[in-house]
Amino acid sequence: MTTISSASTAFSGDDPRNRLFGPVPDVAGERGYGEDHPPRVGFFTDTSVCIGCKACEVACKEWNTLPMDDAEGNRAQLGLTGASYDNTGMLGANSWRHVAFVEQSRAVDLPMPTVGAPGSAGGQRPLEDPPVVHPGVPASSTTAEQSAPQQTSSGDREIRWLMSSDVCKHCTHAACLDVCPTGSLFRTEFGSVVVQEDICNGCGYCVPACPYGVIDQRQDDGRVFKCTLCYDRLTDGLQPACASACPTESIQFGDLDELRARADARLAALQDKGVEGARLYGHDEDDGVGGAGAFFLLLDEPEVYGLPPDPVVTTRDLPSMWRHVAAGAAMVVGLVASAFAGRRR
Repeated sequence: MTTISSASTAFSGDDPRNRLFGPVPDVAGERGYGEDHPPRVGFFTDTSVCIGCKACEVACKEWNTLPMDDAEGNRAQLGLTGASYDNTGMLGANSWRHVAFVEQSRAVDLPMPTVGAPGSAGGQRPLEDPPVVHPGVPASSTTAEQSAPQQTSSGDREIRWLMSSDVCKHCTHAACLDVCPTGSLFRTEFGSVVVQEDICNGCGYCVPACPYGVIDQRQDDGRVFKCTLCYDRLTDGLQPACASACPTESIQFGDLDELRARADARLAALQDKGVEGARLYGHDEDDGVGGAGAFFLLLDEPEVYGLPPDPVVTTRDLPSMWRHVAAGAAMVVGLVASAFAGRRR
């Protein structure tokens, strides 16, 4: 496995933001890969068609031979949270995919138990009418409509489930990579960020550096682990295991530019159908991490899914910090020099 230096000093171009934040047109090229490197790839997760089956979690664990991990981090036994159908709980060193289950309810008085696009006029279907999913057709009826709040038997509450498969974002500006002292974390020719477990020394600097709280240390040896975007499969021309296992194509893998265009079309289709709250997350290259290599279509605020609303690469302010340190040091030197000068007089 070829390593590329993790120091964030080799960026070119006239835009000074590209050193630590802002858009980077070619992340692999900026890391030293030649012009013939593959296009940047990533994930587009359309949560409107996620059914919470957790096939992606299983496929990820099977392919990467990840150990079992319960909610308490004890690998010796299966853990049950008792608080949700979701017993994975969160991303971790042994869980590189996590499907969140979010149950929402509110008081409401509906005339009949129907389901359809929130805010739409008519066109609602009875609950027994199943969702229709047509892969590759952005305007198709999906669980985005079916996930509209449904009236309970009491007639005074409506409930809906939001489900989303979370993963490492493979950020354009990856703070975990920037702070790694051993080069264990490196940028691949596909634009993803990978941990080389045999080089990791367990320092843990990358754990607090990640603005998403993705990367994690194993309790037994202290080394860090996270999603590799199935780097071994990519080098053999295969797509990641999770995307291959997803039955509804909620997890879509491919050229990142194509995925972004597809996401824009999908968002517009849902908004035209009156699906309130639909938004893209991690899609904007001008956000705090320069855009993510794994981005999402959400049906509510990011916080509802356990995602930070405005993530910022934690190394972005390093130049400013060093300038302040230098100014403080200069002030101290000046005070010491003036004290000695006064003593001589």
